[in-house]
Amino acid sequence: MSAIGSADPEVRVTTGRLRGRMEDGVTVFRGVPFARPPVGALRLDAPVPSEPWDGVREAGAFGPPPPQSRVLGASGTSGADGDWLTVNVWSPDLGAARLPVMVWIHGGGYMYGWSGDPVFDGRVLARDGVIVVTFNYRVSAEGFGHFQGAPANRGLLDQVAALRWVHDNIAAFGGDPDRVTVFGESAGAGSIAALMAMPRAAGLFRRAIAQSVPGLFFSAELAADIAAALAGELGLAPLAGELARLSPERLIDAGDAVANKMGGCPQWGRAAYVQTPFAPVVDGEVLPAVPWRSLADGAARDVELIVGHTRDEYRLFMAIRGDTGQITAERAATALRELAPDPEAYRAAYPGADEERLYELVHSDWMFRMPSVRLAEIHQRRGRAHLYELTWPAPGMGGDALGACHGLGVPLTFGNLTAGAAGLLLGQEPPPAAAELSGRVRAAWIAFATTGDPGWPTYEPQNRHTWVIDTEPTMTAYREETSRELWAGHAFAPLTLRARP
Repeated sequence: MSAIGSADPEVRVTTGRLRGRMEDGVTVFRGVPFARPPVGALRLDAPVPSEPWDGVREAGAFGPPPPQSRVLGASGTSGADGDWLTVNVWSPDLGAARLPVMVWIHGGGYMYGWSGDPVFDGRVLARDGVIVVTFNYRVSAEGFGHFQGAPANRGLLDQVAALRWVHDNIAAFGGDPDRVTVFGESAGAGSIAALMAMPRAAGLFRRAIAQSVPGLFFSAELAADIAAALAGELGLAPLAGELARLSPERLIDAGDAVANKMGGCPQWGRAAYVQTPFAPVVDGEVLPAVPWRSLADGAARDVELIVGHTRDEYRLFMAIRGDTGQITAERAATALRELAPDPEAYRAAYPGADEERLYELVHSDWMFRMPSVRLAEIHQRRGRAHLYELTWPAPGMGGDALGACHGLGVPLTFGNLTAGAAGLLLGQEPPPAAAELSGRVRAAWIAFATTGDPGWPTYEPQNRHTWVIDTEPTMTAYREETSRELWAGHAFAPLTLRARP
């Protein structure tokens, strides 16, 4: 509860007292450590719970971002003291009891991302009656480099540690530890799929909202080979003890160097084709199997799920890279050969599609659309799953380049329509339809977090109920049946190491 006589709200968590801020009718606590800084003797290790502090800790500013890849445009800066593993909490009422809790896991290709991104500000969501939590986790080589002597999937272990902190402390902010919903997009949604399969995460959340789930998971053999190449950039063996002596920035830079060279490494297969050096690793312990297999075996059967994708997932990447209008027949043929279950079947199934459309479709399907549908299909066998598709076209970049592209659901989810990257997607002056649609999305997500019912029927094989999010949202059968049937027999197994040429 709030401290008597203090202008700023205070709470007590398991490690000490915190002083937050009141902003727009919502109390917010930023930069609260959920684990000790993973530096020094704790470098490249599993997260360790935070140590208690004396007095009142100021919680007015976000903690620093973890070391970031520069490949995707991030600054690469981070806090020198390594105090990266922090959470932020927005509460509409500190005196409330057992409000639903929504915990956001950010995306960023497992290479970058920070909970302090302004598009993730939780005030709009919290004002509608939920506790909102965001947090940092280690990314790129620090979080997902598969080094000898280091635990696998440290970034996922950070996420588990943050969720355990929420379980132990959220009641102090008015939240219900038994009514936690994890929600995330892109790599955040892939992380949620992984968490559903991880024994260490069992019982830490009751519901999940996975927006644009990537199907990218690595075998331990592939991840180790990429890690060896990374260490080779530094003239070292891929041993955690040796690499931990280097600054995080040097390790991140080596990972970026590998990413830039991946196109010339055919032994890495599809990972090389999409130039992605990091992903969750199916190591058999932290992550026992790919999520679709674990869920088929009954993992997370008690977790209620919303999962979905945008219609035109890959258009954002094409627009950013200047590929729109530039796809040749050769590039389309390469994409189909690398990604499609059956290239000729793809062409036959989409007879009116030109080369660029085929290129876009197969990337959208392989990267996000079909893994998302597969998660719904598998989970509904043992649990509850709701499917959606976002088809409203983004008005940014001139209004016709993006379509319903990857990332569009993030500003609509948070209601922050001009913050951060939202301007790229929605334009500098978002149209009224954006605010209306955001209100509908937030209402559905909050209803689900509160009751388990988002307002449309569960997905099942007979009717394939899907909420289509557009100017006038509708509920209909899943609309991308052509692609779903093309991918029906695809396993989405971990990516493996190919024989070297």
